[in-house]
Amino acid sequence: MVYSVALIGRSHRGSHPRPGEISLAHHGILFLDEMPEFPRAVLEVLREPLESGEIHIARAARRATFPARFQLVAAMNPCPCGHLGDPQQMCRCTPAQVSQYRNRLSGPLLDRIDIQMEVPALPVSALQEAAQGESSAYWRERIAQAVDRQWQRQQGRNAQLQGELLAQFCALDAVGTRLLSRASETLHLSARAYHRVLRVARSIADLEGSDPISSQHLAEAIQYRRLAQTLAR
Repeated sequence: MVYSVALIGRSHRGSHPRPGEISLAHHGILFLDEMPEFPRAVLEVLREPLESGEIHIARAARRATFPARFQLVAAMNPCPCGHLGDPQQMCRCTPAQVSQYRNRLSGPLLDRIDIQMEVPALPVSALQEAAQGESSAYWRERIAQAVDRQWQRQQGRNAQLQGELLAQFCALDAVGTRLLSRASETLHLSARAYHRVLRVARSIADLEGSDPISSQHLAEAIQYRRLAQTLAR
């Protein structure tokens, strides 16, 4: 109950409804660490705002709608003890415990998370090495340019593309169409996941400054759905 009130908001008798963390994160980031440790009923509340960008609170005769268009960032361990697949430490969990832990995340909720990535544990030697790769400033500039491309092209962000606009600005060539069709059959993608793959592929292309969505952009977007399909089984 405490988790639910904190995320959704609340409305006491005789008082006005108050927004929760979902609405307070509007146009920002909502971070949930150890996501499966939240009660499943609480996590299911995220489905509506992730789809519509709004959250509805109804208490007795009072109803309220709050904006909730946030970016969800969540983290979880591979199992309750956290060592499944770790070559350095042995996992102590039974298959039933692993399954129960992962089943706290429903398929419909995972369907609404565009990108899922598995991050393996790093050895100490890697932690002691100097950081490599592009700086945060470099990526900030690339993302700003990609967002600017979206506004110039469609007067909105890729995440907001629906219907005819989605078909127009996320059009695929023959190779890409066949690739997505095969992936949909292999991964059993829902219609929602299918459209989300297209939006992610469009964003990847924008980050690279590309007008068309290439098969490489699409393949990368599809790869981000594989973990969700594994967890949902």
